[in-house]
Amino acid sequence: MGDDSEWLKLPVDQKCEHKLWKARLSGYEEALKIFQKIKDEKSPEWSKYLGLIKKFVTDSNAVVQLKGLEAALVYVENAHVAGKTTGEVVSGVVSKVFNQPKAKAKELGIEICLMYVEIEKGESVQEELLKGLDNKNPKIIVACVETLRKALCEFGSKIISLKPIIKVLPKLFESRDKAVRDEAKLFAIEIYRWNRDAVKHTLQNINSVQLKELEEEWVKLPTGAPKPSRFLRSQQELEAKLEQQQSAGGDAEGGGDDGDEAPQIDAYELLEAVEILSKLPKDFYDKIEAKKWQERKEALEAVEVLVKNPKLEAGDYADLVKALKKVVGKDTNVMLVALAAKCLTGLAVGLRKKFGQYAGHVVPTILEKFKEKKPQVVQALQEAIDAIFLTTTLQNISEDVLAVMDNKNPTIKQQTSLFIARSFRHCTSSTLPKSLLKPFCAALLKHINDSAPEVRDAAFEALGTALKVVGEKTVNPFLADVDKLKLDKIKECSEKVELVHGKKSGLAAEKKESKPLPGRAVASGAAGDKDTKDVSGPKPGPLKKAPTAKAGGPPKKGKTTAPGGSASAGTKNKKGLETKEIVEPELSIEVCEEKASAVLPSTCIQLLDSSNWKERLACMEEFQKAVELMERTEMPCQALVKMLAKKPGWKETNFQVMQMKLHIVALIAQKGNFSKTSAQIVLDGLVDKIGDVKCGNNAKEAMTAIAEACQLPWTAEQVMSMAFSQKNPKNQSETLNWLSNAIKEFGFSELNVKAFISNVKTALAATNPAVRTSAITLLGVMYLYVGPSLRMIFEDEKPALLSQIDAEFQKMQGQSPPAPTRGISKHSTSGTDEGEDGDEPGDGGNDVVDLLPRIEISDKITSELVSKIGDKNWKIRKEGLDEVAGIINEAKFIQPNIGELPAALKGRLNDSNKILVQQTLNILQQLAVAMGPNIKQHVKNLGIPIITVLGDSKNNVRAAALATVNAWAEQTGMKEWLEGEDLSEELKKENPFLRQELLGWLAEKLPTIRSTPTDLILCVPHLYSCLEDRNGDVRKKAQDALPFFMMHLGYEKMAKATGKLKPTSKDQVLAMLEKAKANMPSKPAAPAKAMSKPVGGSAPAKAQPIPAPVEDSVSSTVEAKPDLKKAKAPGVSSKAKSAQGKKVPSKTTLKEDDDKSGPIFIIVPNGKEQRMRDEKGLKVLKWNFTTPRDEYIEQLKTQMSSCVAKWLQDEMFHSDFQHHNKALAVMVDHLESEKDGVISCLDLILKWLTLRFFDTNTSVLMKALEYLKLLFTLLSEEEYHLTENEASSFIPYLILKVGEPKDVIRKDVRAILNRMCLVYPASKMFPFIMEGTKSKNSKQRAECLEELGCLIESYGMNVCQPTPGKALKEIAIHIGDRDNAVRNAALNTIVTVYNVHGDQVFKLIGNLSEKDMSMLEERIKRSAKRPSAVPVKQAEEKPQRTQNINSNANMLRKGPSEDMSSKLKIMYRTYRIQARSMSGHPEAAQMVRREFQLDLDEIENDNGTVRCEMPELVQHKLDDIFEPVLIPEPKIRAVSPHFDDMHSNTASTINFIISQVASGDINTSIQALTQIDEVLRQEDKAEAMSGHIDQFLIATFMQLRLIYSTHMADEKLDKDEIIKLYSCIIGNMISLFQIESLAREASTGVLKDLMHGLITLMLDSRIEDLEEGQQLIRSVNLLVVKVLEKSDQTNIFSALLVLLQDSLLATANSPKFSELVMKCLWRMVRLLPDTINSINLDRILLDIHIFMKVFPKEKLKQCKSEFPIRTLKTLLHTLCKLKGPKILDHLTMIDNKNESELEAHLCRMMKHSMDQTGSKSDKETEKGASRIDEKSKVKGNDFLAEIFKKIGSKENTKEGLAELYEYKKKYSDTDIEPFLKNSSQFFQSYVERGLRVIEMERESKGRIPTSTGISPQMEVTCVPTPTSTVSSLGNTNGEEVGPSVYLERLKILRQRCGLDNTKQDDRPPLTSLLSKPTIPPPVASSTDMLHSKLSQLRESREQHQHSDLDSNQTHSAGAMTSSSTTNIDDLKKRLERIKSSRK
Repeated sequence: MGDDSEWLKLPVDQKCEHKLWKARLSGYEEALKIFQKIKDEKSPEWSKYLGLIKKFVTDSNAVVQLKGLEAALVYVENAHVAGKTTGEVVSGVVSKVFNQPKAKAKELGIEICLMYVEIEKGESVQEELLKGLDNKNPKIIVACVETLRKALCEFGSKIISLKPIIKVLPKLFESRDKAVRDEAKLFAIEIYRWNRDAVKHTLQNINSVQLKELEEEWVKLPTGAPKPSRFLRSQQELEAKLEQQQSAGGDAEGGGDDGDEAPQIDAYELLEAVEILSKLPKDFYDKIEAKKWQERKEALEAVEVLVKNPKLEAGDYADLVKALKKVVGKDTNVMLVALAAKCLTGLAVGLRKKFGQYAGHVVPTILEKFKEKKPQVVQALQEAIDAIFLTTTLQNISEDVLAVMDNKNPTIKQQTSLFIARSFRHCTSSTLPKSLLKPFCAALLKHINDSAPEVRDAAFEALGTALKVVGEKTVNPFLADVDKLKLDKIKECSEKVELVHGKKSGLAAEKKESKPLPGRAVASGAAGDKDTKDVSGPKPGPLKKAPTAKAGGPPKKGKTTAPGGSASAGTKNKKGLETKEIVEPELSIEVCEEKASAVLPSTCIQLLDSSNWKERLACMEEFQKAVELMERTEMPCQALVKMLAKKPGWKETNFQVMQMKLHIVALIAQKGNFSKTSAQIVLDGLVDKIGDVKCGNNAKEAMTAIAEACQLPWTAEQVMSMAFSQKNPKNQSETLNWLSNAIKEFGFSELNVKAFISNVKTALAATNPAVRTSAITLLGVMYLYVGPSLRMIFEDEKPALLSQIDAEFQKMQGQSPPAPTRGISKHSTSGTDEGEDGDEPGDGGNDVVDLLPRIEISDKITSELVSKIGDKNWKIRKEGLDEVAGIINEAKFIQPNIGELPAALKGRLNDSNKILVQQTLNILQQLAVAMGPNIKQHVKNLGIPIITVLGDSKNNVRAAALATVNAWAEQTGMKEWLEGEDLSEELKKENPFLRQELLGWLAEKLPTIRSTPTDLILCVPHLYSCLEDRNGDVRKKAQDALPFFMMHLGYEKMAKATGKLKPTSKDQVLAMLEKAKANMPSKPAAPAKAMSKPVGGSAPAKAQPIPAPVEDSVSSTVEAKPDLKKAKAPGVSSKAKSAQGKKVPSKTTLKEDDDKSGPIFIIVPNGKEQRMRDEKGLKVLKWNFTTPRDEYIEQLKTQMSSCVAKWLQDEMFHSDFQHHNKALAVMVDHLESEKDGVISCLDLILKWLTLRFFDTNTSVLMKALEYLKLLFTLLSEEEYHLTENEASSFIPYLILKVGEPKDVIRKDVRAILNRMCLVYPASKMFPFIMEGTKSKNSKQRAECLEELGCLIESYGMNVCQPTPGKALKEIAIHIGDRDNAVRNAALNTIVTVYNVHGDQVFKLIGNLSEKDMSMLEERIKRSAKRPSAVPVKQAEEKPQRTQNINSNANMLRKGPSEDMSSKLKIMYRTYRIQARSMSGHPEAAQMVRREFQLDLDEIENDNGTVRCEMPELVQHKLDDIFEPVLIPEPKIRAVSPHFDDMHSNTASTINFIISQVASGDINTSIQALTQIDEVLRQEDKAEAMSGHIDQFLIATFMQLRLIYSTHMADEKLDKDEIIKLYSCIIGNMISLFQIESLAREASTGVLKDLMHGLITLMLDSRIEDLEEGQQLIRSVNLLVVKVLEKSDQTNIFSALLVLLQDSLLATANSPKFSELVMKCLWRMVRLLPDTINSINLDRILLDIHIFMKVFPKEKLKQCKSEFPIRTLKTLLHTLCKLKGPKILDHLTMIDNKNESELEAHLCRMMKHSMDQTGSKSDKETEKGASRIDEKSKVKGNDFLAEIFKKIGSKENTKEGLAELYEYKKKYSDTDIEPFLKNSSQFFQSYVERGLRVIEMERESKGRIPTSTGISPQMEVTCVPTPTSTVSSLGNTNGEEVGPSVYLERLKILRQRCGLDNTKQDDRPPLTSLLSKPTIPPPVASSTDMLHSKLSQLRESREQHQHSDLDSNQTHSAGAMTSSSTTNIDDLKKRLERIKSSRK
């Protein structure tokens, strides 16, 4: 209870983390209550639980987890901070909740996921759920799919993105699990509701049955658009309002909903793009021009096939389009015209928007070709033009279409009108603004009066479509002059039209006529807004600004359709009011009087036209009072103003009456629902009075009120036209003044300048100066809003006037326009919307530019001019360009149609003459200004090529290109540039100039725009690659641009885009994104270019440290290549060499090329020695300098000339660094093939490399270091020892590079220093590195100190030179260094010494200052390591020793057979060196004596050859083995970085790693397991483990025992560490047991111990309490199944039987243990039908026999459980059933069958089965046999007689037995009994035995590879049959052959080997094995095996030492048996001592 009360006192959050489940349950319950009580979503209480929510959902206890899920759900629903937990919680739900059996848990999990979606975290949830689909557990997949389905169903496809889901759908349909397929089906049905085409297309390749089922379900679905039933938090308020509206007035339903439809995923987006340009026939362009039509047809057919691909890759299709256009326009064969049109259709469909740039060229040609009458041609042309229309906008092709409308050919007119009608169907009211509609309507109106009926009908259809799209209100003004009959026809057509986008705008128009409901009022209000907005319409492209409903706004606003739904309350009244007026028809005077009399006093109406002004005044006063008291809804505005206008109306002479009248007008406008109809009635009068001195102000007030009611743009237009239609200059000037003020009050938004610009021009030309002054003032006000572009319109004015205008503009400069004070409530939404969508600050200005009179210049762009521009002669090209510049200058403002000029100019942008490129750029700049915003349509075909020029190497060209791009962007805005893939394609090019300029440009432009197209995300992957670009400037620019990309795309999208990066890159980019997030500017509310600069400035400063990691990734990839080469092909053929040689130099003659085939290094006998003597004798300069002087370089050149190939030397000493790179590449290629040459020139190579260290080019340095790593690896393999001369002229310069600022270079240098210790003693390296610590470079000092620490740690104190004391004193000086890294390195090095030597270190370092000493003591305390024993024999002895023994240089090489160093070894070595260079601390694990390790090395030698230089090992005393250091306690990590110099092959490497698996240190073990796992996971490398499986498994379960007995009991150890170790072990073994060939190598004894370990682990109750425990036990379960299925079935059966026997005998074991063993046996029994033929039944039955001997039936029955006896019976029954009576033939291995009841039991079973089912099958067999033809029987008997003759004869006995075996196998029912009956018992048993031997041999050939190596494989793994002992003698598995046979063979073998046979019979171990072949020894335990293996190895070692056999003979097993008995006994005793010392 004490425990209970302990946790009860804890606070809730701590209870939630408690290890007791009860505590957690209580914690979750309390947390749930707390969560429900907190009302404030931002309460700080929520943050307490932020880190715990994941634990709530992933609790290991199912009951507790349920409560945790409930609490988590409430948390997510209510906490403001919940969003931060999305990723971890959802992934926890996926992995830990969805796999739970409880439905409630799953429901809660799904609910949590959906709640996260609701709180705006849909993307993260979707990402985690999609990851869950890759889980192996089908339960999890089903739950993930179900969650996604529910989310889609509830939230809709706007929130749940369909694109990633649709991609994984087909995979779900392929699942093996039915539940997954069913759920996928439901999901596909749900997706189909939201997006029909996309899902259909994706699933067209699934199983046809599934597809059919789906289609049946799809048909049943309702056709209406689905609507989400659940909303995001941000949408919920909006939804509530919508519901209120719906309940208030039915029609509003059409409101916001349609707009909320998600953007449908287009199936096109899911397709792979196909590249077709390269696949065009090579002669296509010739053929298409051919005279024969058949050839032209062939060419077109080839294109037609290619363009059938549904999605085409972007490219330059200009030439192809030009060719097709020519065929369409000019080919006389109409069939070819149709074919070319089809090709154009295919291109347009496949390229979509990317085809837009060619649309303008093709459309006129197609339209003119409609003169053809043939239906097939017309149809093809129609399809083509319709497809092309979808790639562009109506705006872009409008001019071409309108031009054709005037054609005289009626067919062309008809088809053009029909095309316009079809095009209109694709438009919406926003993409078809008035400005665009007007010219089309004008042209179509001409056609409705055409003489040809088909032309008229087509025009009616087009007009009807327009009417349907934009509504009557917009079209009616254009149809004013159309008679009623035609108008009806148009309306009739309109009703028939079905629009592509649905009847959106038409609805508003129709509804307004039907019922005047409030909802309707709102809807049509939108139309009114649009109307006024459209007045401003000359702007090309979809209009972006709408005051309230924003028809053309972005889809997210949901306002494209029926705007009523989303208007704010503030605008509603206004809209309602205004709408009525829009609809309001003009009333007759009678009706007005009637309405007025209802609201006005009767006297008032009578006195309106009284002749007495006083009466009229009194009347007005009453009128005013009445108006003031009226309600808005009751006020009949039109009637009232009509009354005011009634005689005398505006001609009122009394100014008081007039003033009051004007005031009343203002009141009515303010208070009533004042319509434009009412306004029309009064405006004329107001304008007339505006100039009046007394009434003018009242008139202005009334006009302002009307402007507020009817919006300023409309009012201004009306007022201006009225003012200038009369002559009164006073009225004109006052109107202009009023407008100036109105603009300031209302703002410039929506103002249609075009409507009154001509009036302003008239005013400027007026004679009255007041009018001119007012006009100039108005222009000044407009200038505030429009900017300098306004001046362009007035450039033609007289200079005097222009100077006045300029002066006014000058005054206004620098002022900002005032904030609007009126019309705000009405336009509030418009303000924000414009902010969202407006592109550029100069938007308003663009409208103005559009007003300029533009000149058509296409006729001046003649084909002669175009060919001039493309001429070969640059002078003529220049002339052409000059002409173009002249044409543009002259025209000033031009129309967008410029013929073929774009293609011609594009060609000049990559002109070889840079002057012409610059001239072209200048022309393009002019063109932008001249064409204005219309230049938009040329962005894709001309703008993007300008961007390409930014990659030019010349600075001035780049500057010109940038200026041009800016000039264009000023006109077009950024949208066109960012749309599509063009920009991302440019950024993809790896041109540093292009990248830095383009990124700089984007960094400048992005912050100034308010929204970007979605295509911006396409640039992000390339932006990330720029962040890691080699060029520093590119990286800097990329960092600058990063925050601005994030500003538009958001952090989430940017982070998601890192998914495809390499892990190293990903981490770095994410770090930069985090920094950028902090610097991210907010989107500009109003365009503020100034803002971009400070932001841009600050961003880069923070995100600097990038270069190093970039280099790192480069180097690692570079490094991998040569290593692979080396691993795969140690020798390079001469052919390959020459090929590689030829690739390297750049420009060479043929002669030189031939020379390259020879070796690159020429071996000069004694050349190196001579060079050393010269240097010693000072004949040449000693290689010693601070920087290399010319004389050193010349000297090296001279020395190299004799021994390095001439062409290579030229490359090596070339002035260009690229040649150095080539030289290094050649040297790498030739390294393996020219080892001797490399070694003979090594001193020169190293000297040349030191010169490269002084180069500034990083790529050369990287390449040099890469070469050095390979070089020193080679030298260590060749056991070469570096001479003093080589070392002293190279190491000091290498150490200089260890201080490089680039991390990757430092790592490489450290790796090289590590490898050098294998070829040069560490003690000699020490002084060089010590010298490096004196450098001024702090990085170099730090790295050198770290390297010294590594050397001391690896090689002990003796490495310190000249003495440890001096060395340490020097190191200690650096503790006081000013650089932190240096201080740390010095402290770490001294701590390393302390760990080896303890307190002695303080004596060695002498006196330190107090500060330094305290730092050191603190560091030692922190390292918290006990000093361990003196380490290590000096590892550096080896190279020297080997050299002394083998003075001959050639003896240093190994034989060619050993050249094949295995992949594993290289991989492992690289891994070690990397690990070391990364950590800076080597792994000191060399406490095991070297002699012992070398033994292991030899034992497991890769190819078994025994090296001749081994005999000195005889000097080592074997007693060393028994020292307690046998199994070392590792100090830091387990594997020595220098172990290469003791382990020179794979086998020993693996042995060494395996030995680490059983280590007592968890980290060591995990590291070793990780390395083995790496090998096992790679198919090509896994084979390296063959032969080591038992050894590995033994180490593994020793570790399992260690964890079970030691680690789990250790309180101090973190249980997470243990779980991690368990996971590694289980993971490794699962990997191992998935590889069947390796799994089968596990022997019985090892499998027994392994199963014991695993079952014990499963039953360990301590594991269950751990958080990950359940998962672990599930993994073990999976592993056990794998072991049972994949192991050698005989071995695993044996192991389980022995284990069961042991567990039943052992009282200590729990009954649960035996039960699990039996469960395993049952599983094996279930597998028996499949495995029976691969099992050695004799062995199994022997094991059962032994089991039954130990446990007779009676004893088994006494067991508490009946399981054991049932298990045994089931096993025997299954065996009998499968083998039948033949099972009794398999008791051969049992010596005394009577010792157990096995035989009796089998006989009983057989009898029983014969009585029941068996007899049936026997009869069937007999029947089958009897059917055999009698003849064949006779033949068979003859054949058998022949065989038995052979067996009887001495010579052919073996052949006969083999034939008999084959015959029996073929005819299994053959009875050979008659042939044996008459023979002797001996002959019968001989035949049986012979057959069995053959059978065993055949089986073993199928299963066991014949083993080579020192000992036979099966014996090493201790399979307990004597047969395997002799497997290497060639006769496998013949159990029955007597031991004498083998002894005889053994004697023969021994004689062959020249060995003595006398002591053979005295050897108990062998004879005991051989003399009793029928009873095998009991299953050996694995530790016994280890000892037996060791003893054999010892024997074989001594055998090698005493004999002079050649290496092949030493393989034979005979050789192994030669040691004397005493020797073995001696070893056994020693091994006993090992055992006892271990215990």
